[in-house]
Order: sequence, then C-alpha cells, then structure tokens
Amino acid sequence: MSELLTHLQNNEPQFRKARLAALYSDFRHLQTTNPDGYTANLTAWRTGLSSAAKAGVLPDGSHFSISFSEDLLRSLETKEWGRPLSLGTVVREVVAGGKGGEGKWWMEKEFEEREESVYHKGWGLMPRIQVPGPGDVVRWGLRQLGWGGNEDKLVNGRVVVLENLEEAGREVQRRFEGVRGRVERTLSREEFKEKVDDVLGKEKRLSGKDMELLLRFLARDKQVLAYDEETVKVKAPNEKIATSIGQEDTTVASLKTLIKDLEIQTAVLSNRVDELGVTAKEAVARKNRVSALAALRSKKLAETTLTKRHATLGQLEEVFAKIEQAADQVELIKVMEGSTRVLTGLNQEVGGVERVDDVVDQLREQMGQVDEVGNVIAEVGQAGIVDEGEVDDELEAMEREEKDKVEAKERAEREEREKQEAAETKKRLDALEEVEREAKKKAEEAKEAEKELDKSTEELKRMSLDPENVAA
Repeated sequence: MSELLTHLQNNEPQFRKARLAALYSDFRHLQTTNPDGYTANLTAWRTGLSSAAKAGVLPDGSHFSISFSEDLLRSLETKEWGRPLSLGTVVREVVAGGKGGEGKWWMEKEFEEREESVYHKGWGLMPRIQVPGPGDVVRWGLRQLGWGGNEDKLVNGRVVVLENLEEAGREVQRRFEGVRGRVERTLSREEFKEKVDDVLGKEKRLSGKDMELLLRFLARDKQVLAYDEETVKVKAPNEKIATSIGQEDTTVASLKTLIKDLEIQTAVLSNRVDELGVTAKEAVARKNRVSALAALRSKKLAETTLTKRHATLGQLEEVFAKIEQAADQVELIKVMEGSTRVLTGLNQEVGGVERVDDVVDQLREQMGQVDEVGNVIAEVGQAGIVDEGEVDDELEAMEREEKDKVEAKERAEREEREKQEAAETKKRLDALEEVEREAKKKAEEAKEAEKELDKSTEELKRMSLDPENVAA
C-alpha cells in the first residue's frame, strides 16, 4: 500500500474500507439520484487529498498544491478497487466552486496570475441579472483545457489547496507578531525561508514551489508582506498593508545575508586552523618534519584569511548597527511627527489659553451661583430647625436605656454562671465526701481485721505446745 493510501485510511474517516467502493466508483450519476451522497463523495476526496498534501505524502511532496497526474493515480490504485473513476469530476466540481468545493481549490495558473485577492467576490454583485456565474466560467475554462466534457477524464494539471495556505499563513503571521523594527522585518528570500520552512511541522519542509505560493498568498490575499526576487518585507504592526520594497530594503537584506555568510566562513576557518594545528603536532610526534611544515604553512594561510574575514565581518557588523540605529531613529521621528500632529489637533480643540481662562471664569461664576442658591434654600429651611437640646436628651435616654439592658443581661449571665459554678462545687464536694466515707469504711474494716488477727494471736499464745497437754 502506498504512503498516500496509508495516510488516507489512517487519518481520514471517510476512507474507511466500507466507503472505498463508493469513493472509487463512477459516482457521477449520484448528482441527480442522490445529491447528498454525491456531495459527500466530493467532500471526502477534497478533504482527503488536501490533508495528504499538508502531510507531504503526495507523489511530488508538495504541501500547497496537488498535481493530478499518472503518478497520483498509481499511488491511489488498490488491488480490490483499482483506480478512482471520478477523480476528474472531483477536480472540476471543487475548482469550479460547486458542491463540496466552496473555493477551496484553485487552478495553479489562475491563482498565480490573478491580480485580485482570492477572497474578492467580484461575481454576484447583481444576482438578478442573468449573467454567467463564476462556476460556469471556470467550467468553461476547464473544458478548454480538456478537463470538461461528458467523459470523466483526468488530465494532467495542478491545483492550489487554499486551506493549507491559510493554515500556514496564520502560523507565519504569528511568528512575526513580535517583530517591530524595520531591519528585523526586512529579510532575504533565504532568511525568510529559514524562518518559515517548518510552518506545517518540523518534519515538513517547504519546496521552492510551496514557498512561491505562500509568498503570493501572503502578499496578495493577506497583505502582510511584500516581496521581490531577492527580498521579503513584513508589514509593521501599525501598517494596514506592507509597503513596497525599496533599494534600502534590498541592501539591508543583502547585508544581513553577507554577515551570516561571513560568520559561517569564520567558523569553518577557525575549525580549519585548529585541525591543522593538531595535524602539525601529530607530524612532529611522528618526527615527520615535512608534513609538520606543510601543516604549519597551511595553518598560517588559514589564520591570515581568518583575520581578514574577522576584520571584514567587524566592519559589516558596525555598518549594520548604524543602519539599525538610523532605522530606529526614522521610526522615532515618525512617532514624534504623529504625536506633534495629535497635540496640535488637541490644542486647536482647546482653543488656546484665552479660551481656557474664559471657561474657568465662567465655571467659577456658575459655581458661585450654585452656592448662592444653596444659601437661600438654607435660609428658607431655618424655621423648621429641630431643637438640638431635645434631640440630645432623647439620645441620652435611649443610650441609658440601652445601657440598663446590657447591664441587666450581664447580671443575669453572671448569676447563671455563679449558679453553675456553685452546682459544680457542690458536686465536687459530694464526690470528695463519698471518697472519704469509702476510705473511713475501709479503715474500720482494716481495724476490725487487725483486731481479729490480734485475738487469734493471743489464743495461739495461750495454747500449750506440751504433748501431754495435747493428749489430755
């Protein structure tokens, strides 16, 4: 089983064994007899092949496009069901935006040459006028290329998978969210590829064709960057669209590439110097003077070249630092200019110091009028003023009453507590008396026992131990 079929059966539920017979059959007749089944089959092939492209398991390894060719048919062929018979219909319907399509696939040539965004809905602005729809036009174009007609014939061609481009585009935008400086946002093609080569996963590297499609999508359809044959420029966070690439941007990108190349060269030369030093020492240890001299000469040449490379690299890094500083200053000046315009507009709205003084004077006057009105209202209410002495007396009576309640409650609690303590004390005393009675009783019993013992002892003493007396 091919890698493509393995991927479809392991990752796409629509390609389980029970569905393969329907998917591999000529299901064109379902369009009239079973429209839902027809749409389900189209959707299964679209999602399955798009997923396979994303995973990089198509015969050509592309991620953003599908090549419909003999290689693809061979990779889909099975012993039981042979080759899919309706793949031509799938391509025509999906590309034309028919059932199960919805603009997910685009003919590669049309995608590359299109000036407007793929999201631009130019058709359908006047739906009541009987004009050809976008699907009709695309189907006509497909027929001109040999993709139409009554036969379900699959002709070699490529389609662009828009949903895969959209996913990669979101990841690219996420990676450049924190990049704000103009120099950081200007990259060479090689540097940009290094930064986005794994947008679909660490094991999924983008081909040259994938990179061209991704750049076209991000520039035209997402408007998040601009690019040319050498340079890529990502738009700034405060820009609506990326500005066009100028000569200074190309120079910055070239300078960054040159610095990186020199860093690689210096690393290689450093390793070369170390290796030649080791070689010379080993030759000396073997007493091979000729080899040792040759290694030392090569080492000196490498050291000389390394010194020059370091000097050049240092100069370029100094120039690059100045460019970064100048670029930051340009951004700062732009911000200051914008701030100046904002302050100017706000100051114009304020109207100057004289207008502020007038406003403050009017405010003070109105506040004074409010105070005057308040005083008049206060005078009107003087007749109804409450006698403060009576209020104080009533408050004092209420406080005294509350205090008496609190004292009575505390007194009752104290008496209850004293009763409980007295009961506890009586209980302890009764227990103590009981213990004393028990102890006294035991003492008397011990005393009686002692008397009995003494009595028994006296009787034994009076008893004679003489045998005669015993006999008598």
